[in-house]
Amino acid sequence: MKLRFLYFNILFFCVSAIYAQYPDEYNIIWNTPSEGSNGSMPCGGGSVGMNVWIEKGNLYFYFSHSGAFDENNAFLKGGRIRLELSPNPFLSGHFHQELKLKEGYIEIIAGQGKEETKIELWADVYHPIIHIEVISKNKLTAKACYESWRHEDFLLRENESHANSYKFAPPKELKTTKDIILFENDEIEFYHRNPPVTVFDATVERQGMLSVKDQLMNPLANLTFGGKMSGQHFIAEDVYTGIYQGTDFKGWTLKSKAPAQNHHVSIYLHNQQTESVDDWKEQLSKLITENKTIYKKAKKSTHEWWSTFWKRSFIKINTGSTNDEAWIFGRNYQLFRYMLGCNAYGSEPTKFNGGLFTFDPVYVDQNRAFTPDFRLWGGGTMTAQNQRLVYFPLIKSGDFDMLPPQFNFYTRMLRNAELRSQVYWGHNGACFTEQIENFGLPNISENEWQPRRPGSDMGVESNPWLEYCWDTALEFGLMMLDASDYTGESVLPYLPFIESVLTFFDEHYRYLAAIRGTHEFDGSGHLVLYPGSGCETYKMATNATSTIVALETILKRLLALSDKQITESQRENWKILQSRIPPINFREINGKKLIAPAKSWERINNEEVPQLYPVYPWRIYGVGRPDLQIALDTYFHDPEALKFRNHIGWKQDNIFAACLGLSDEAKHLTQGKLQDGPHRFPAFWGPGFDWTPDHNWGGSGMIGLQEMLLQTNGDSILLFPAWPTDWDVHFKLHAPKQTTVEAVLENGKIKSLQVYPKIREKDISIYLSH
Repeated sequence: MKLRFLYFNILFFCVSAIYAQYPDEYNIIWNTPSEGSNGSMPCGGGSVGMNVWIEKGNLYFYFSHSGAFDENNAFLKGGRIRLELSPNPFLSGHFHQELKLKEGYIEIIAGQGKEETKIELWADVYHPIIHIEVISKNKLTAKACYESWRHEDFLLRENESHANSYKFAPPKELKTTKDIILFENDEIEFYHRNPPVTVFDATVERQGMLSVKDQLMNPLANLTFGGKMSGQHFIAEDVYTGIYQGTDFKGWTLKSKAPAQNHHVSIYLHNQQTESVDDWKEQLSKLITENKTIYKKAKKSTHEWWSTFWKRSFIKINTGSTNDEAWIFGRNYQLFRYMLGCNAYGSEPTKFNGGLFTFDPVYVDQNRAFTPDFRLWGGGTMTAQNQRLVYFPLIKSGDFDMLPPQFNFYTRMLRNAELRSQVYWGHNGACFTEQIENFGLPNISENEWQPRRPGSDMGVESNPWLEYCWDTALEFGLMMLDASDYTGESVLPYLPFIESVLTFFDEHYRYLAAIRGTHEFDGSGHLVLYPGSGCETYKMATNATSTIVALETILKRLLALSDKQITESQRENWKILQSRIPPINFREINGKKLIAPAKSWERINNEEVPQLYPVYPWRIYGVGRPDLQIALDTYFHDPEALKFRNHIGWKQDNIFAACLGLSDEAKHLTQGKLQDGPHRFPAFWGPGFDWTPDHNWGGSGMIGLQEMLLQTNGDSILLFPAWPTDWDVHFKLHAPKQTTVEAVLENGKIKSLQVYPKIREKDISIYLSH
């Protein structure tokens, strides 16, 4: 297949004011209540997420707060809130629930005319506080109820531990311990406190790290998370019990002192490792005192934050054609970006397997009728290949302030990963595994997925998918370097992380070679990257291509840094390491030269396509780059690439197609990625290979759409490299050197184009395929 491009002389126009930047046309509006939490609507901000729905005349929502990990490292919800109003406006027959994207909140209207009642739910972007505001034309009595299924200890049932770090191999009688919930001065206080000994301690012992235990960062011991719920002119009423979706719960009720037209309920949240519960309570009280009387100011600031958020970037396809398939893809892109924005400033990264917005698991898999805390693939456990897809799209969307939770996840674990290398192999460098705990060690169960053979390397996971899968950490190094190039901010805070990972690959594979024989390098002076892994797919690999291109690209980027940013010693060491990187591997199939996944491998274990990683994320091949035909032939003729191709979950085929300029392929795969999900809220995709809502499904969809519109190659900015000309689009995206590009394409022709700063206009090239 030949790829043809039309190149246009570039005309620059100012974007007309008629093209609104706000996503009002994408607001989700429901005119009927839902039948369960699977019909919930996301809402949140800062570090808080809510699943909001109306069921049987009551408002419900689950809420989650970033970093709420229990002693088993499950990500626990804060609880469930039920709001009951009397007289009940939801019995009137008129109903309107709307996600107001521009301001980031949910508005619910019940009743009409003199009977109208409005409810607004929002989360303070700058403080972990949830607000419920009721505004009615009639006086109403309000009951705000806090419901919890963790009111007592409960044993985890078979397969229920997949929500925590023990996963499929929990110890006998493993339980989730109860929360403390009580009335206090007409408020409801609730919290979970981890004991000093947690799954962290079990992991350290089983992985032979006891000798350095006192040096390891431990985020779980004595962690307390929870908060307080209070209402203006509300008093404590009663405690009740019930069952929801098969899970028993207990509820605590606050009731308005008298009927009123306006009610305001607030939920203040706080997570912290403290010496005592009293220390945690003191900090929670400080949060309440500082914010209790300024919620109107906080609401204004939150609305302004979301307004700025939407001005940063957007992609709008076939604007106004609300029944058009492509319009839906643009809407769902925006909806998912909103979901990511709800954890902009979380203490932990947005999790690939549901983020802040999981709901009752029976709606995802009827065989998993567990508590609302459940999700597959753990709570504090991160899978690097999945996580990167959640955070890479934030670069081109310009959401740079949302990157630190993911970057800090790695930098704060750096010492722990370095200690792994020292304990197991006696050399330097940070060894970050693919499935990694929030304290930098491999997952306790995945590390011993099958019985470990006597004398086996304790530093290698005894797991056929994960063994020797170490190179994804370099993708986060790439993300850090990209963020620096786009923003102009220094990468220096992240250089210790990047440098340590490079050191690991250099020292570890020299170490292994010295064990096997007399030489550290092959006959050409290159490292022998064996045993290695091409993602989780090509196992026991020699010189995996994904590892080679990662090392090659990172070193090239580091050596491009100025002398003010790096030392002469660093530069010399990186040049030496660069000379040791083996070349990319190729193979011939049906007379065509293809990128090979590795020099050799012993088995295929999963469905990833690392032979196309030189296309994305490493961008060695692509539109406007040398030897594009080799990458195209790999895409179209590699047998595994063809066999594994689809749009589900973390699959990247839409991204590969876009980066190769294949507009028809990218369009087809995007149709699968960004179509409506199976639940009422369109961007609740999944479960895919993970859980619902599948955030690496949404993230890969975002990346693909961005790459169809804008790619960069050095200083060059390529517009519409894989965009179908029958889709009209108005977009604003970011590029390196603090550049933004905004353009309007209609009927295959560019109507408007604005580049900032203006000096970057000379770097624009326009590609429109036909």
